[in-house]
Amino acid sequence: MKETIVFALTANVGLVNEICDYLNVEPGKISVKHFADGEILVEPEQTVRGRTVYVVQSTCNPVTERLMELLVSIDALKRASAAEINCIIPYYGYARQDRKACPRQPITAKLVANLLEAAGANRVITIDLHATQIQGFFNIPTDDLTAIPMIAQYFRNKNIPTEDLVVVSPDHGGTTRARRMAELLGAPLAIIDKRRPRPNVCEANNVIGDVADKNCIVVDDICDTGGSLVAGCELLKEKGAKDIYAAITHGVFSGNAAERIENSPIKEMVVTNTIPLSEEFKAKTNKVTSLSIAWMLSKIIEAISNHDSVSAVYSVFEDRTSEKR
Repeated sequence: MKETIVFALTANVGLVNEICDYLNVEPGKISVKHFADGEILVEPEQTVRGRTVYVVQSTCNPVTERLMELLVSIDALKRASAAEINCIIPYYGYARQDRKACPRQPITAKLVANLLEAAGANRVITIDLHATQIQGFFNIPTDDLTAIPMIAQYFRNKNIPTEDLVVVSPDHGGTTRARRMAELLGAPLAIIDKRRPRPNVCEANNVIGDVADKNCIVVDDICDTGGSLVAGCELLKEKGAKDIYAAITHGVFSGNAAERIENSPIKEMVVTNTIPLSEEFKAKTNKVTSLSIAWMLSKIIEAISNHDSVSAVYSVFEDRTSEKR
């Protein structure tokens, strides 16, 4: 790790401090400046010549500014002769624009991949991409990690009886993610049948599977406005569900998401800190629990630096006797 430097841009400063504590290294010194006209300047404040560097930056709100900071930092590190530039993007913004759903739409997830490569990134590490095929948009090594085993461990430690538990996918597209959670918890799977007539508007129609008198865990990768999730949870209540939990990797929480969650049937929502929760959001609801991905990312950095298996990190969370992290 002596030749490794971990830099934080503006989105994940607290997360990087945690990562560096686990790695027993100092966070890299880097300056991010925004000028009055909106231009961005990123300057490493220490030598990176010949070093392996990791730049941690979720491209969350304000998405385009965060993305531009990342691109400028990559260019700065490349021109400063860094040996290898690894981008850790816990939340990959624009991932929902992964295909042409309508005529004349862009595929912005691919455009972002092209920009990262053109800037000089050597590797990209993400967590729970909205669509796993986005990995194929890159021509450089890409690791799409998952927080599902870590979240499953959290719910195992709550000791909810398996016979009373059902894992629910909020739509057909999230079935694979929910099935993995169900397998880790030893619980059956249910699916909410819904349609989305337009962005941020959802209509939940039916539930495939038995949720009556069951405790439900609804698993999804992103909670944005909360409309889709809350509509699904209300449908589960109508079908006779008991306690309803939500397991979300990325808490985007736009608009009045906090009020929606607070007034919803959700008993507890578990998210990760891929996107840090604002103080304003936390003041509006006490239903949200945030789990840190710092330990997992520190082990990923160690594995890449030591040329070890990346997927081996999941074994800790999948060990039913373990209560680590």
